Amino acid sequence: MAPKLKIIPLGGLDEIGKNMTVYEYGKDLLVVDCGMGFPDDEMYGVDMVIPDVSWLEQNQHRIRGVFLTHGHEDHIGALPYVMERISAPIYATRLTAGLVQLRLEEHNMLEKQKIITVEAGEKIEAGVFSVEFIHVNHSIADAVAFAIRTPIGTVIHTGDFKIDVTPIQGGMIDLARLGQLGKEGVLALLCDSTNVEKPGYSDSESRVGERFDQLFKGCDKRIIVTTFASNVHRIQQIINCAARYKRKVGITGRSMENIIRLSMELGYMQVPDDVLTDMNQINKLPKNKVVVISTGSQGESMSALYRMAFTGHRQIEIVPGDRVIISASAIPGNEITVSRVINELFHKGAEVVYDRLADLHVSGHACQEELKMMHALVRPRYFIPVHGERRHLCRHAELAREMGADPRGVLVGENGRVIEITPKSIKLGGTVPSGTILVDGMGVGDVGSVVLRDRKHLADEGMIVVVMTLSGEDATLISGPDIITRGFIYVKDSNEMIEDLRRVVMDSLDSCDRANITDWVTIKSRVKANLASYLYKTTKRSPMILPVITEV
Repeated sequence: MAPKLKIIPLGGLDEIGKNMTVYEYGKDLLVVDCGMGFPDDEMYGVDMVIPDVSWLEQNQHRIRGVFLTHGHEDHIGALPYVMERISAPIYATRLTAGLVQLRLEEHNMLEKQKIITVEAGEKIEAGVFSVEFIHVNHSIADAVAFAIRTPIGTVIHTGDFKIDVTPIQGGMIDLARLGQLGKEGVLALLCDSTNVEKPGYSDSESRVGERFDQLFKGCDKRIIVTTFASNVHRIQQIINCAARYKRKVGITGRSMENIIRLSMELGYMQVPDDVLTDMNQINKLPKNKVVVISTGSQGESMSALYRMAFTGHRQIEIVPGDRVIISASAIPGNEITVSRVINELFHKGAEVVYDRLADLHVSGHACQEELKMMHALVRPRYFIPVHGERRHLCRHAELAREMGADPRGVLVGENGRVIEITPKSIKLGGTVPSGTILVDGMGVGDVGSVVLRDRKHLADEGMIVVVMTLSGEDATLISGPDIITRGFIYVKDSNEMIEDLRRVVMDSLDSCDRANITDWVTIKSRVKANLASYLYKTTKRSPMILPVITEV
Protein backbone atom coordinates (compact mmCIF):
# COMPACT_ATOMS: atom_id res chain seq x y z
CA MET A 1 0.00 0.00 0.00
CA ALA A 2 1.47 3.35 -1.07
CA PRO A 3 2.22 5.82 1.77
CA LYS A 4 -0.19 8.67 2.27
CA LEU A 5 0.73 12.31 2.66
CA LYS A 6 -0.17 13.28 6.19
CA ILE A 7 -0.59 16.90 7.29
CA ILE A 8 -0.56 17.39 11.05
CA PRO A 9 -1.40 20.87 12.43
CA LEU A 10 0.17 21.32 15.88
CA GLY A 11 -1.00 24.95 16.16
CA GLY A 12 -2.75 27.70 14.25
CA LEU A 13 -6.20 26.13 13.97
CA ASP A 14 -9.09 27.39 16.13
CA GLU A 15 -6.77 30.18 17.31
CA ILE A 16 -4.79 33.20 16.17
CA GLY A 17 -1.09 32.51 16.50
CA LYS A 18 0.97 29.48 17.60
CA ASN A 19 1.30 28.44 13.94
CA MET A 20 2.97 25.09 13.33
CA THR A 21 2.24 22.44 10.70
CA VAL A 22 3.97 19.10 10.10
CA TYR A 23 4.07 17.27 6.76
CA GLU A 24 4.71 13.52 6.88
CA TYR A 25 5.39 11.12 4.03
CA GLY A 26 6.85 7.71 4.72
CA LYS A 27 9.80 8.16 7.06
CA ASP A 28 10.24 11.90 6.45
CA LEU A 29 8.82 14.84 8.40
CA LEU A 30 8.84 18.51 7.45
CA VAL A 31 7.94 21.30 9.91
CA VAL A 32 6.50 24.60 8.67
CA ASP A 33 6.71 27.50 11.16
CA CYS A 34 7.17 27.38 14.91
CA GLY A 35 5.14 30.19 16.44
CA MET A 36 4.03 31.39 19.85
CA GLY A 37 0.60 32.54 20.97
CA PHE A 38 -0.55 35.18 23.42
CA PRO A 39 -1.99 34.02 26.78
CA ASP A 40 -5.69 34.60 27.33
CA ASP A 41 -7.26 36.39 30.30
CA GLU A 42 -7.48 33.17 32.33
CA MET A 43 -3.72 32.47 32.10
CA TYR A 44 -2.59 34.59 35.04
CA GLY A 45 1.12 35.41 34.94
CA VAL A 46 1.82 33.41 31.77
CA ASP A 47 4.18 35.12 29.30
CA MET A 48 3.45 33.13 26.16
CA VAL A 49 1.92 29.94 24.83
CA ILE A 50 3.81 27.52 22.56
CA PRO A 51 2.77 24.31 20.80
CA ASP A 52 3.14 20.92 22.46
CA VAL A 53 5.88 19.22 20.42
CA SER A 54 6.13 15.96 22.39
CA TRP A 55 5.18 13.99 19.27
CA LEU A 56 7.88 15.75 17.26
CA GLU A 57 10.38 15.06 20.02
CA GLN A 58 9.61 11.33 19.79
CA ASN A 59 10.10 11.47 16.00
CA GLN A 60 12.92 13.99 15.75
CA HIS A 61 15.19 11.53 13.89
CA ARG A 62 12.70 11.81 10.99
CA ILE A 63 12.62 15.65 10.81
CA ARG A 64 14.32 16.86 7.62
CA GLY A 65 14.01 20.57 8.36
CA VAL A 66 12.08 23.45 9.95
CA PHE A 67 10.91 25.87 7.24
CA LEU A 68 9.83 29.40 8.21
CA THR A 69 7.44 31.53 6.13
CA HIS A 70 8.36 34.87 7.80
CA GLY A 71 9.70 36.49 10.94
CA HIS A 72 6.61 37.36 13.00
CA GLU A 73 6.49 35.97 16.53
CA ASP A 74 3.40 33.88 15.84
CA HIS A 75 5.53 32.00 13.29
CA ILE A 76 9.02 31.95 14.90
CA GLY A 77 8.49 32.87 18.58
CA ALA A 78 8.51 29.30 19.92
CA LEU A 79 11.80 28.34 18.25
CA PRO A 80 14.10 28.86 21.28
CA TYR A 81 11.92 26.55 23.37
CA VAL A 82 11.16 23.95 20.69
CA MET A 83 14.73 23.69 19.37
CA GLU A 84 15.91 22.72 22.85
CA ARG A 85 13.85 19.54 22.38
CA ILE A 86 14.36 18.69 18.71
CA SER A 87 17.31 18.86 16.36
CA ALA A 88 16.87 19.93 12.73
CA PRO A 89 18.22 22.55 10.32
CA ILE A 90 16.23 25.78 10.05
CA TYR A 91 15.52 27.19 6.57
CA ALA A 92 14.48 30.85 6.20
CA THR A 93 14.88 33.94 4.05
CA ARG A 94 17.53 36.49 5.04
CA LEU A 95 15.51 38.80 7.28
CA THR A 96 13.67 35.90 8.90
CA ALA A 97 16.98 34.15 9.53
CA GLY A 98 18.38 37.34 11.09
CA LEU A 99 15.40 37.63 13.43
CA VAL A 100 15.74 33.96 14.37
CA GLN A 101 19.41 34.53 15.18
CA LEU A 102 18.44 37.41 17.50
CA ARG A 103 15.90 35.19 19.27
CA LEU A 104 18.29 32.27 19.67
CA GLU A 105 21.11 34.56 20.80
CA GLU A 106 18.92 35.82 23.66
CA HIS A 107 18.63 32.19 24.82
CA ASN A 108 22.34 31.37 24.29
CA MET A 109 21.38 28.82 21.63
CA LEU A 110 22.79 30.36 18.46
CA GLU A 111 25.88 28.14 18.27
CA LYS A 112 23.78 24.98 18.63
CA GLN A 113 21.52 25.64 15.63
CA LYS A 114 22.12 25.31 11.91
CA ILE A 115 20.33 28.19 10.12
CA ILE A 116 20.34 28.06 6.32
CA THR A 117 19.44 31.22 4.39
CA VAL A 118 17.31 30.77 1.28
CA GLU A 119 16.20 33.32 -1.33
CA ALA A 120 12.71 33.43 -2.85
CA GLY A 121 12.72 31.27 -5.99
CA GLU A 122 15.15 28.70 -4.60
CA LYS A 123 14.31 25.07 -3.88
CA ILE A 124 15.49 22.92 -0.99
CA GLU A 125 15.57 19.12 -1.03
CA ALA A 126 14.52 17.67 2.33
CA GLY A 127 14.10 13.90 2.26
CA VAL A 128 11.30 13.02 -0.14
CA PHE A 129 10.16 16.64 -0.06
CA SER A 130 11.25 19.51 -2.27
CA VAL A 131 10.38 22.97 -0.93
CA GLU A 132 10.23 26.00 -3.22
CA PHE A 133 10.26 29.48 -1.64
CA ILE A 134 7.74 31.84 -3.33
CA HIS A 135 7.78 35.61 -2.66
CA VAL A 136 4.59 37.05 -1.11
CA ASN A 137 3.58 40.41 0.36
CA HIS A 138 2.97 40.76 4.09
CA SER A 139 3.50 43.31 6.85
CA ILE A 140 7.11 42.17 7.21
CA ALA A 141 9.81 41.94 4.57
CA ASP A 142 11.01 38.64 3.10
CA ALA A 143 7.76 36.71 3.62
CA VAL A 144 7.31 33.60 1.49
CA ALA A 145 4.84 30.87 0.64
CA PHE A 146 5.98 27.30 0.08
CA ALA A 147 5.34 24.94 -2.82
CA ILE A 148 6.02 21.58 -1.18
CA ARG A 149 6.50 18.81 -3.73
CA THR A 150 5.70 15.32 -2.47
CA PRO A 151 5.65 11.95 -4.23
CA ILE A 152 1.87 12.28 -4.75
CA GLY A 153 1.65 15.97 -5.72
CA THR A 154 2.39 19.58 -4.84
CA VAL A 155 1.02 21.31 -1.75
CA ILE A 156 1.01 25.11 -1.52
CA HIS A 157 1.31 26.52 2.01
CA THR A 158 0.74 30.28 1.75
CA GLY A 159 1.82 31.43 5.19
CA ASP A 160 0.53 34.94 5.94
CA PHE A 161 0.08 36.96 2.77
CA LYS A 162 -1.70 39.78 0.96
CA ILE A 163 -1.66 41.06 -2.61
CA ASP A 164 -0.02 44.50 -2.60
CA VAL A 165 0.32 45.99 -6.08
CA THR A 166 2.36 48.97 -4.78
CA PRO A 167 4.65 47.42 -2.14
CA ILE A 168 7.36 49.49 -0.48
CA GLN A 169 10.11 47.00 -1.27
CA GLY A 170 10.65 43.56 -2.75
CA GLY A 171 8.09 43.64 -5.53
CA MET A 172 4.57 42.33 -5.81
CA ILE A 173 3.62 38.80 -4.72
CA ASP A 174 4.72 36.26 -7.33
CA LEU A 175 1.29 35.59 -8.78
CA ALA A 176 2.84 34.36 -12.03
CA ARG A 177 4.61 31.50 -10.26
CA LEU A 178 1.49 30.59 -8.29
CA GLY A 179 -0.51 30.56 -11.52
CA GLN A 180 2.08 28.39 -13.22
CA LEU A 181 1.93 25.90 -10.35
CA GLY A 182 -1.86 25.94 -10.65
CA LYS A 183 -1.59 24.99 -14.34
CA GLU A 184 0.84 22.18 -13.51
CA GLY A 185 -1.60 20.87 -10.92
CA VAL A 186 -1.80 21.46 -7.17
CA LEU A 187 -2.80 18.62 -4.87
CA ALA A 188 -3.72 20.77 -1.86
CA LEU A 189 -3.77 24.38 -0.71
CA LEU A 190 -3.30 25.47 2.90
CA CYS A 191 -4.22 29.15 3.01
CA ASP A 192 -4.23 32.02 5.54
CA SER A 193 -7.76 32.66 6.88
CA THR A 194 -7.18 35.64 9.19
CA ASN A 195 -9.09 38.25 7.14
CA VAL A 196 -11.60 35.97 5.42
CA GLU A 197 -14.50 37.85 7.04
CA LYS A 198 -13.44 41.17 5.43
CA PRO A 199 -14.78 41.90 1.93
CA GLY A 200 -12.75 43.49 -0.82
CA TYR A 201 -8.98 43.95 -0.81
CA SER A 202 -6.50 44.88 1.90
CA ASP A 203 -5.02 48.33 1.39
CA SER A 204 -1.48 48.86 0.18
CA GLU A 205 1.25 49.67 2.68
CA SER A 206 2.11 52.74 0.57
CA ARG A 207 -1.20 54.34 1.61
CA VAL A 208 0.11 54.64 5.17
CA GLY A 209 3.11 56.56 3.85
CA GLU A 210 0.76 59.11 2.25
CA ARG A 211 -0.96 59.60 5.62
CA PHE A 212 2.40 60.06 7.37
CA ASP A 213 3.25 62.79 4.87
CA GLN A 214 0.03 64.64 5.73
CA LEU A 215 0.80 64.42 9.47
CA PHE A 216 4.43 65.55 9.09
CA LYS A 217 3.86 68.38 6.62
CA GLY A 218 3.68 71.75 8.33
CA CYS A 219 3.83 70.23 11.83
CA ASP A 220 5.75 72.35 14.34
CA LYS A 221 5.47 69.79 17.16
CA ARG A 222 7.65 66.96 18.33
CA ILE A 223 6.45 63.79 16.61
CA ILE A 224 6.50 60.39 18.32
CA VAL A 225 5.49 57.38 16.22
CA THR A 226 4.90 53.85 17.45
CA THR A 227 4.37 50.80 15.28
CA PHE A 228 5.21 47.10 15.19
CA ALA A 229 8.99 46.75 15.35
CA SER A 230 8.88 44.01 12.71
CA ASN A 231 7.16 46.22 10.12
CA VAL A 232 10.34 47.31 8.37
CA HIS A 233 8.44 48.90 5.47
CA ARG A 234 6.40 51.07 7.85
CA ILE A 235 9.53 52.21 9.68
CA GLN A 236 11.20 52.98 6.35
CA GLN A 237 8.31 55.26 5.42
CA ILE A 238 8.53 57.07 8.76
CA ILE A 239 12.26 57.66 8.24
CA ASN A 240 11.65 58.83 4.67
CA CYS A 241 9.07 61.36 5.90
CA ALA A 242 11.41 62.58 8.62
CA ALA A 243 14.23 63.09 6.10
CA ARG A 244 11.86 64.89 3.70
CA TYR A 245 10.92 67.42 6.39
CA LYS A 246 14.47 67.80 7.77
CA ARG A 247 13.84 66.03 11.07
CA LYS A 248 16.28 63.91 13.07
CA VAL A 249 15.12 60.43 14.10
CA GLY A 250 15.67 58.83 17.50
CA ILE A 251 14.97 55.14 18.09
CA THR A 252 13.79 53.82 21.46
CA GLY A 253 12.85 50.30 22.52
CA ARG A 254 15.19 47.30 22.42
CA SER A 255 13.28 45.31 19.80
CA MET A 256 12.96 48.39 17.57
CA GLU A 257 16.69 49.12 17.85
CA ASN A 258 17.61 45.48 17.08
CA ILE A 259 15.36 45.14 14.04
CA ILE A 260 16.37 48.49 12.53
CA ARG A 261 20.05 47.62 12.98
CA LEU A 262 19.50 44.18 11.43
CA SER A 263 17.44 45.57 8.53
CA MET A 264 20.11 48.15 7.71
CA GLU A 265 22.85 45.51 7.82
CA LEU A 266 20.91 43.23 5.46
CA GLY A 267 19.90 46.04 3.11
CA TYR A 268 16.16 45.97 3.83
CA MET A 269 16.22 49.55 5.07
CA GLN A 270 17.99 52.55 3.58
CA VAL A 271 18.54 55.43 5.99
CA PRO A 272 19.86 58.75 4.62
CA ASP A 273 23.07 60.03 6.16
CA ASP A 274 22.79 62.12 9.35
CA VAL A 275 19.10 61.31 9.91
CA LEU A 276 19.48 58.98 12.90
CA THR A 277 20.55 60.56 16.17
CA ASP A 278 21.38 59.28 19.63
CA MET A 279 18.46 59.34 22.06
CA ASN A 280 20.68 61.03 24.65
CA GLN A 281 20.97 64.04 22.27
CA ILE A 282 17.29 64.21 21.32
CA ASN A 283 16.29 66.81 23.94
CA LYS A 284 18.98 69.23 22.72
CA LEU A 285 17.23 69.57 19.35
CA PRO A 286 14.27 71.87 18.55
CA LYS A 287 11.02 69.96 18.97
CA ASN A 288 9.96 70.67 15.38
CA LYS A 289 13.13 68.94 14.17
CA VAL A 290 12.58 65.65 16.01
CA VAL A 291 10.88 62.32 15.29
CA VAL A 292 11.02 59.50 17.82
CA ILE A 293 10.21 55.96 16.63
CA SER A 294 9.14 53.83 19.57
CA THR A 295 7.94 50.41 20.57
CA GLY A 296 4.65 50.10 22.46
CA SER A 297 1.89 49.99 19.83
CA GLN A 298 0.13 47.28 21.89
CA GLY A 299 0.36 49.11 25.22
CA GLU A 300 2.96 46.70 26.64
CA SER A 301 3.81 47.74 30.18
CA MET A 302 7.59 47.65 29.66
CA SER A 303 7.57 49.29 26.23
CA ALA A 304 9.09 52.68 25.45
CA LEU A 305 5.77 54.42 24.70
CA TYR A 306 4.21 53.13 27.92
CA ARG A 307 7.15 54.47 29.91
CA MET A 308 6.88 57.85 28.14
CA ALA A 309 3.17 58.04 28.93
CA PHE A 310 3.62 57.14 32.58
CA THR A 311 6.77 59.24 33.11
CA GLY A 312 9.17 56.33 33.35
CA HIS A 313 11.31 56.92 30.26
CA ARG A 314 14.86 58.11 30.78
CA GLN A 315 15.07 60.45 27.79
CA ILE A 316 11.51 61.36 26.76
CA GLU A 317 8.61 62.70 28.80
CA ILE A 318 5.34 63.48 27.06
CA VAL A 319 4.47 67.16 27.32
CA PRO A 320 1.53 69.23 26.05
CA GLY A 321 1.84 69.81 22.30
CA ASP A 322 3.56 66.51 21.42
CA ARG A 323 2.00 64.69 18.47
CA VAL A 324 1.87 60.94 19.13
CA ILE A 325 1.03 58.73 16.13
CA ILE A 326 0.01 55.13 16.87
CA SER A 327 0.44 53.33 13.55
CA ALA A 328 -1.02 49.95 14.45
CA SER A 329 -4.32 48.35 15.33
CA ALA A 330 -4.77 46.60 18.65
CA ILE A 331 -4.30 42.83 18.53
CA PRO A 332 -7.49 41.15 19.86
CA GLY A 333 -7.16 41.05 23.65
CA ASN A 334 -4.91 44.12 23.83
CA GLU A 335 -7.63 46.74 23.40
CA ILE A 336 -7.77 47.66 27.11
CA THR A 337 -4.01 48.11 27.48
CA VAL A 338 -3.82 50.22 24.31
CA SER A 339 -6.73 52.39 25.48
CA ARG A 340 -5.04 52.92 28.83
CA VAL A 341 -1.91 54.28 27.16
CA ILE A 342 -3.92 56.49 24.77
CA ASN A 343 -5.91 57.93 27.68
CA GLU A 344 -2.75 58.68 29.62
CA LEU A 345 -1.21 60.41 26.58
CA PHE A 346 -4.29 62.62 26.33
CA HIS A 347 -4.03 63.27 30.06
CA LYS A 348 -0.46 64.50 29.53
CA GLY A 349 -1.77 66.98 26.95
CA ALA A 350 -0.48 65.23 23.83
CA GLU A 351 -2.27 65.19 20.50
CA VAL A 352 -2.84 61.48 19.82
CA VAL A 353 -3.53 60.23 16.30
CA TYR A 354 -4.56 56.58 16.27
CA ASP A 355 -6.18 54.05 13.99
CA ARG A 356 -9.80 54.93 14.75
CA LEU A 357 -9.20 58.54 13.78
CA ALA A 358 -6.94 58.13 10.77
CA ASP A 359 -5.76 55.62 8.17
CA LEU A 360 -2.56 54.75 10.00
CA HIS A 361 -2.52 50.99 9.64
CA VAL A 362 -3.22 48.44 6.94
CA SER A 363 -3.51 44.71 7.44
CA GLY A 364 -0.89 42.28 6.21
CA HIS A 365 -3.51 39.59 5.56
CA ALA A 366 -5.53 38.91 2.42
CA CYS A 367 -9.20 39.89 2.38
CA GLN A 368 -11.94 38.01 0.50
CA GLU A 369 -11.14 39.14 -3.05
CA GLU A 370 -7.44 38.35 -2.61
CA LEU A 371 -8.27 34.93 -1.21
CA LYS A 372 -10.53 34.31 -4.20
CA MET A 373 -7.65 35.24 -6.50
CA MET A 374 -5.38 32.77 -4.73
CA HIS A 375 -7.96 29.98 -5.13
CA ALA A 376 -8.52 30.89 -8.80
CA LEU A 377 -4.80 30.83 -9.57
CA VAL A 378 -3.89 27.68 -7.67
CA ARG A 379 -7.02 25.62 -8.40
CA PRO A 380 -6.20 22.96 -5.81
CA ARG A 381 -7.77 19.52 -5.75
CA TYR A 382 -8.10 19.77 -1.96
CA PHE A 383 -8.35 22.79 0.31
CA ILE A 384 -7.51 23.11 4.02
CA PRO A 385 -8.04 26.54 5.65
CA VAL A 386 -5.42 27.43 8.29
CA HIS A 387 -4.39 30.36 10.52
CA GLY A 388 -7.64 31.37 12.18
CA GLU A 389 -10.30 30.73 14.76
CA ARG A 390 -13.06 28.25 13.98
CA ARG A 391 -15.30 30.92 12.45
CA HIS A 392 -12.48 31.99 10.11
CA LEU A 393 -11.75 28.43 9.03
CA CYS A 394 -15.40 27.62 8.37
CA ARG A 395 -15.98 30.86 6.46
CA HIS A 396 -12.90 30.20 4.33
CA ALA A 397 -14.14 26.68 3.60
CA GLU A 398 -17.44 28.22 2.49
CA LEU A 399 -15.60 30.71 0.26
CA ALA A 400 -13.72 27.84 -1.40
CA ARG A 401 -16.99 26.08 -2.15
CA GLU A 402 -18.37 29.34 -3.56
CA MET A 403 -15.33 29.39 -5.87
CA GLY A 404 -16.35 25.99 -7.25
CA ALA A 405 -14.32 23.68 -5.04
CA ASP A 406 -15.73 20.16 -4.64
CA PRO A 407 -17.27 20.11 -1.13
CA ARG A 408 -15.77 16.63 -0.61
CA GLY A 409 -12.32 18.13 -1.12
CA VAL A 410 -12.68 20.93 1.45
CA LEU A 411 -11.65 19.92 4.95
CA VAL A 412 -11.52 21.95 8.18
CA GLY A 413 -8.93 20.42 10.51
CA GLU A 414 -8.10 20.55 14.20
CA ASN A 415 -4.83 20.86 16.05
CA GLY A 416 -3.41 17.38 16.62
CA ARG A 417 -5.76 15.70 14.14
CA VAL A 418 -3.99 13.99 11.23
CA ILE A 419 -5.19 14.90 7.72
CA GLU A 420 -4.60 12.01 5.32
CA ILE A 421 -4.31 12.74 1.60
CA THR A 422 -4.08 10.40 -1.37
CA PRO A 423 -4.44 11.37 -5.04
CA LYS A 424 -8.10 10.39 -4.79
CA SER A 425 -9.17 11.29 -1.24
CA ILE A 426 -8.77 13.57 1.74
CA LYS A 427 -9.98 12.67 5.22
CA LEU A 428 -9.34 13.10 8.92
CA GLY A 429 -7.28 10.31 10.47
CA GLY A 430 -6.06 9.68 13.99
CA THR A 431 -4.56 12.10 16.46
CA VAL A 432 -1.13 12.94 17.83
CA PRO A 433 -0.39 14.63 21.18
CA SER A 434 -0.97 18.37 20.81
CA GLY A 435 -2.11 21.32 22.85
CA THR A 436 -0.37 24.17 24.60
CA ILE A 437 2.75 24.56 26.71
CA LEU A 438 2.79 27.62 28.95
CA VAL A 439 5.94 29.70 29.33
CA ASP A 440 6.20 31.61 32.60
CA GLY A 441 9.50 33.40 33.15
CA MET A 442 12.23 30.76 32.93
CA GLY A 443 9.74 27.94 33.41
CA VAL A 444 8.53 26.05 30.33
CA GLY A 445 5.64 23.68 30.89
CA ASP A 446 5.76 23.76 34.68
CA VAL A 447 2.57 25.83 34.88
CA GLY A 448 -0.41 23.57 34.25
CA SER A 449 -4.15 23.62 34.78
CA VAL A 450 -3.87 23.13 38.56
CA VAL A 451 -1.51 26.11 38.95
CA LEU A 452 -3.70 28.26 36.71
CA ARG A 453 -6.77 27.29 38.72
CA ASP A 454 -5.00 28.31 41.94
CA ARG A 455 -3.90 31.62 40.37
CA LYS A 456 -7.43 32.33 39.26
CA HIS A 457 -8.72 31.50 42.74
CA LEU A 458 -6.16 33.82 44.33
CA ALA A 459 -6.97 36.61 41.86
CA ASP A 460 -10.73 36.29 42.32
CA GLU A 461 -11.03 35.63 46.05
CA GLY A 462 -7.69 36.23 47.79
CA MET A 463 -6.00 34.04 50.40
CA ILE A 464 -6.06 33.41 54.14
CA VAL A 465 -3.16 31.68 55.92
CA VAL A 466 -3.77 30.23 59.40
CA VAL A 467 -0.53 29.68 61.32
CA MET A 468 -0.59 27.68 64.56
CA THR A 469 1.85 25.76 66.74
CA LEU A 470 0.62 22.43 68.14
CA SER A 471 2.09 19.91 70.55
CA GLY A 472 3.58 16.87 68.85
CA GLU A 473 2.30 14.64 71.66
CA ASP A 474 -1.39 15.47 71.94
CA ALA A 475 -2.00 18.17 69.27
CA THR A 476 -2.93 20.79 71.85
CA LEU A 477 -2.52 24.44 70.85
CA ILE A 478 0.71 26.01 72.07
CA SER A 479 0.60 29.34 70.22
CA GLY A 480 -1.56 31.09 67.68
CA PRO A 481 -3.63 30.87 65.68
CA ASP A 482 -2.30 33.81 63.65
CA ILE A 483 -4.41 34.94 60.69
CA ILE A 484 -2.64 36.36 57.61
CA THR A 485 -4.67 37.60 54.64
CA ARG A 486 -3.67 38.61 51.12
CA GLY A 487 -6.15 39.98 48.61
CA PHE A 488 -9.10 39.36 50.95
CA ILE A 489 -9.35 42.07 53.60
CA TYR A 490 -6.95 44.59 55.02
CA VAL A 491 -6.24 43.34 58.53
CA LYS A 492 -5.88 46.69 60.31
CA ASP A 493 -9.36 47.73 59.19
CA SER A 494 -10.96 44.40 60.10
CA ASN A 495 -9.87 43.45 63.62
CA GLU A 496 -13.35 42.19 64.43
CA MET A 497 -13.33 39.87 61.40
CA ILE A 498 -9.87 38.53 62.34
CA GLU A 499 -11.04 37.78 65.88
CA ASP A 500 -14.06 35.91 64.49
CA LEU A 501 -11.79 33.84 62.25
CA ARG A 502 -9.51 33.07 65.18
CA ARG A 503 -12.53 31.93 67.17
CA VAL A 504 -13.63 29.61 64.36
CA VAL A 505 -10.15 28.07 64.29
CA MET A 506 -10.15 27.60 68.08
CA ASP A 507 -13.57 25.91 67.95
CA SER A 508 -12.28 23.61 65.21
CA LEU A 509 -9.26 22.63 67.30
CA ASP A 510 -11.51 22.04 70.34
CA SER A 511 -13.72 19.69 68.33
CA CYS A 512 -10.63 17.76 67.21
CA ASP A 513 -9.44 17.56 70.82
CA ARG A 514 -12.82 16.18 72.01
CA ALA A 515 -12.74 13.56 69.26
CA ASN A 516 -9.10 12.63 70.08
CA ILE A 517 -7.98 13.60 66.56
CA THR A 518 -4.20 14.14 66.47
CA ASP A 519 -3.15 13.71 62.83
CA TRP A 520 -2.27 16.95 61.08
CA VAL A 521 -4.13 16.24 57.82
CA THR A 522 -7.48 15.82 59.55
CA ILE A 523 -6.93 18.87 61.76
CA LYS A 524 -6.05 21.00 58.71
CA SER A 525 -9.09 19.73 56.81
CA ARG A 526 -11.45 20.53 59.67
CA VAL A 527 -10.02 24.04 60.17
CA LYS A 528 -10.21 24.71 56.45
CA ALA A 529 -13.78 23.42 56.10
CA ASN A 530 -15.10 25.37 59.09
CA LEU A 531 -13.39 28.61 58.00
CA ALA A 532 -14.70 28.20 54.44
CA SER A 533 -18.25 27.67 55.68
CA TYR A 534 -18.09 30.67 58.02
CA LEU A 535 -16.58 32.99 55.40
CA TYR A 536 -19.11 32.11 52.76
CA LYS A 537 -22.02 32.64 55.15
CA THR A 538 -20.73 36.01 56.36
CA THR A 539 -19.04 37.44 53.24
CA LYS A 540 -20.29 35.33 50.28
CA ARG A 541 -16.61 34.91 49.36
CA SER A 542 -14.46 31.79 49.08
CA PRO A 543 -10.79 32.72 49.52
CA MET A 544 -8.04 30.13 49.33
CA ILE A 545 -7.40 28.88 52.88
CA LEU A 546 -3.99 27.49 53.84
CA PRO A 547 -3.63 26.10 57.38
CA VAL A 548 0.04 25.88 58.44
CA ILE A 549 0.93 23.78 61.49
CA THR A 550 4.27 23.91 63.29
CA GLU A 551 4.90 20.88 65.48
CA VAL A 552 6.71 21.32 68.80
